[in-house]
Amino acid sequence: MPLAGHLRELRNRLLKATAAIVVATVVAGLFYKQLINFVITPLPGCITADGGGTPPSGRCGLITTTGLLSPFTLALKVSLTAGLIGASPVWLYQLWAFLAPGLHRREKRYGLAFLATGIPLFLAGAALAYATLPTTARVLISFTPDRATSILPVDDFLDLATRMVAVFGLSFELPLLLIMLNLAGILSARRMTSWWRHMIIGVTVFSAIATPSSDPLTMLILAGPITSLYLAACGASLINDRRRARKGTTTLSPDEPSPLPTLHEPDHLR
Repeated sequence: MPLAGHLRELRNRLLKATAAIVVATVVAGLFYKQLINFVITPLPGCITADGGGTPPSGRCGLITTTGLLSPFTLALKVSLTAGLIGASPVWLYQLWAFLAPGLHRREKRYGLAFLATGIPLFLAGAALAYATLPTTARVLISFTPDRATSILPVDDFLDLATRMVAVFGLSFELPLLLIMLNLAGILSARRMTSWWRHMIIGVTVFSAIATPSSDPLTMLILAGPITSLYLAACGASLINDRRRARKGTTTLSPDEPSPLPTLHEPDHLR
């Protein structure tokens, strides 16, 4: 296909993906109050039974508006986020449909396997982040002095929840990346397991920096599953290396020189 054809194909795919996101955003906008309530549910002690903003404990107060345009901005942010998530099957398919014609059969198989495994891993990380939000909020609110009340804008908590979901979801993709590198012959299981000390330290440091709340409990909640997934990736890579060795298709170490073929001189040149 010529360059102009690729550009037209890209334009059509972008238009379809954008249309799906717009439709999903409009639909989500009709239910944005329910979506906001779902997001702020993990906040402990900030909402009374009658929905008021004055908690019984006096430690935490929830405010939804800080200006005239704040309610509209909050509704737009929630609707757009929900629209991106709701339309993800459509725009992911459009992305795949644009890239697939340029891939070989083996690359397509790897790509489908990556999507089939990566999406559940991301959802698992997002679910863990949402389950961690009550504990994170409780730990952070506990630093409030006894005679003071924390005023929590909903949009700030929404930003915190979005960052945590993104960080946890993307972090859960680490073992999949390692396995893909092993399947491609770039990284061996032996090399991967030799990094275990550095990986544990790196995962701990990354968890401390990446978690938006910066409390030790959330850091450990993120570092524990990532370390377990890293060990699982090492096990899967070890099984794949043994299978490859039985087939006689082992790959060379990056530090090992490849053997050169032996050239036999013709008899008349000896």
